[in-house]
Parts: sequence; structure tokens; C-alpha cells
Amino acid sequence: MGKNLSTKFGTKAVHAGVNPDPTTGAIMTPIYQTSTYVQRSPGDHKGFEYSRTQNPTRSALQSSIAALENARYGLCFGSGLAAIDAVIKLLEPGDEVITGDDLYGGTYRIFTKIFAKYGIKFNFISLEDVSNIEKHITSQTKLIWIETPTNPMMNIIDIKGAAAIAKKHKVMLGVDNTFATPYLQNPLDLGADLVMHSVTKYLSGHSDVVMGALAMNDDKLAEDLAFIQKSCGAICGPQDAFLVLRGIKTLHLRMQRHCENGEKVAKYLANHPKVGKVYWPGFEGHPNHRIAKSQMRGFGSMISFVFKEDDQRQAFRVMEKLKLFALAESLGGVESLSNHPATMTHGAVPREERMKIGLLDSLIRISVGIEDIEDLIEDLEQALA
Repeated sequence: MGKNLSTKFGTKAVHAGVNPDPTTGAIMTPIYQTSTYVQRSPGDHKGFEYSRTQNPTRSALQSSIAALENARYGLCFGSGLAAIDAVIKLLEPGDEVITGDDLYGGTYRIFTKIFAKYGIKFNFISLEDVSNIEKHITSQTKLIWIETPTNPMMNIIDIKGAAAIAKKHKVMLGVDNTFATPYLQNPLDLGADLVMHSVTKYLSGHSDVVMGALAMNDDKLAEDLAFIQKSCGAICGPQDAFLVLRGIKTLHLRMQRHCENGEKVAKYLANHPKVGKVYWPGFEGHPNHRIAKSQMRGFGSMISFVFKEDDQRQAFRVMEKLKLFALAESLGGVESLSNHPATMTHGAVPREERMKIGLLDSLIRISVGIEDIEDLIEDLEQALA
């Protein structure tokens, strides 16, 4: 981790993984923009030989993310999907994965269009009740992969319950923690073996980086994933690592405002006469709200909603009228964004599969930023009018 730190989150966000530069005393980790490192003699490289394998800026970021997730190890990749790609490369043809039927479209695509053709079987099931997992476990099951909250239906999955089942059957449990962030939820503390982040989102927080990360405690798992990271080369660059190190320093402050704004926006939408249903885990009537309350420290700023009639044209009109909620893919930046999952982030998911989980053509997903809440409500008001 670097410095001897408090376990308090805000202190870790500011200091974890970061030490003064030994050459100059610079308080910020330098951008080591180099591809290779000079060796005094063959093999004498002091841990750094080639930047695909190790880079000091990336190493600092990996230590920072590990600390935030209460993990021993962290690994950073060129994108969130590159991180997921590395996890699936732990498997072999004939292995099986159990995952949710409400999954980020990019994850669904890499599972079904890339890895399925190499003989890995993916079972997409409802995880609202995690006991459903046991019905699908076979001798070939090697991984349970969950998101919570899910994208875009905000479903909550019981991490402790899933972890108990995984341990019983000696199956690895991986958790996509992108929506919650380590500020709100720490899956490793709840029994998961592996946690994944699309660092592009809240960890970076400024919509200027594409990156992914994994965090874990097991020595062998860390060794295997580091080998894949080095061998397959889907790494992030030092400039991006520097930007994320800077973003993480304000993660706790940003997340506090994200959560405050998210709650107010969710309640506003729930009371709007044109809105049919709002998906936000902070509502007492939200499925598994009790579990969310027990495993999260807040409910976040990701919200989905549908209109009283499933009218895609109405959804398009609203999104086109929004001014502060920019229409764009991605989420978790300081600015508010709106998204139409059916045609954007979840376009790879067949319509019949989307309909089964309630992802209607009129569903809008919003990422509530850190702007003044009065302005955000006013923007929604004029767009919904």
C-alpha cells in the first residue's frame, strides 16, 4: 500500500499507493512514460524491465485500487472488458460460468460472441434469489459472475449468499462492482474471490479515461491473472494511470454528492405523473432493498425509469430535450448523463431477452452527476413536460 495508513476510506483515497518520488520528492506519482528500463547487467532490473510487465505509475494505481477494495493485489487493464477478458482466460474449454440474466451488454457480448465459441458455456439465470445458483451448478462450473447493482435494472444480488454457495462448491465468485464503487460496497469483505471495476466510470470520475481493474486476495489467483495481464498485454498506459490516481483522490467526495443527488432525482421521478416505474435500490419497495441496505453504505446515483406506456419515441423525445443530462454512453463522471440501453449499451442483447428482465424500449438510464441538484431537477422537469 505504500504509506502506513488509516483504514478510513477518505484517507486511503488520498494516500494509498502514492509515495513521494524518491528522486525529486514530488508528491504526485510521476508519469513514467517509458517502454523499457536500463539494466546494469542481465537480470538486474530492480523489478522493472518492460512496461507491458510493470510500470511504476501503473503499480502505484494498482496498489491504490487494492487498498480501496481491502485487497492484497490489484491489476489494471486497458478497459473494463479487458479485465473481464483476463478473468475468463483463467478457464478452459468445457468449463461453465453462471451469471445473471440482467448483465451489462458488453459483458453479455464478450461471453456469448467471443468466449462461447471456445467451448465455455455461460448460463444466464435470475439471481434475485441466489439459491437459484445451486440448481445450475455442475461439476464443470468454475465461475459465478455477478453485477450488483445490475446494469441497467439496478437489481441487487446477495454477495454473501452467493459467496457461501461458491465456497460450498469450490467455485470462484467474481463481482462487477462498477456501479457501487468501493466507497459503497466491498465484495471481497463479503466473501467474493475477485472484484472488477470499469475504472472508466466512478474511479476515474472525469470521463477522460478508459480502463479496467481487478482486485483479489489469493496469491495464486493474483499470480495467474498477472501472467495473463503480461502475456496478453491488455494494459493501461501511464498517462491514464496518472489521471485515475488523481481522480481517486476525490472519489469519496464525489460519491457523497453523487449519492445525495441520486436520491433526490429518484424521488422526483417516482412522483412524476408521466413516469411509470423508477429503478433505484434506495426505495423500500425495490427488490432486495433489505440486502442492499445490509451490503451497501449508500444507494448510488444510477437510476433507470420507464414511462407509463412503453413508448420508445417518448423516451427519445425526452432524451433529446435534456440539456444537462447529456445523451451518451458511459456513466460515473462528474457530469450527468442519459442513456437508452435498448439501442446503446445493451444493443447486443436480443430484444426478447431484454423484455424478459423488464428492459423495455422506453427505459432510460441516467447517471446523476455532481451538479447543483436544483439545476438537474429543472432539466428533468423541462424535458418531461
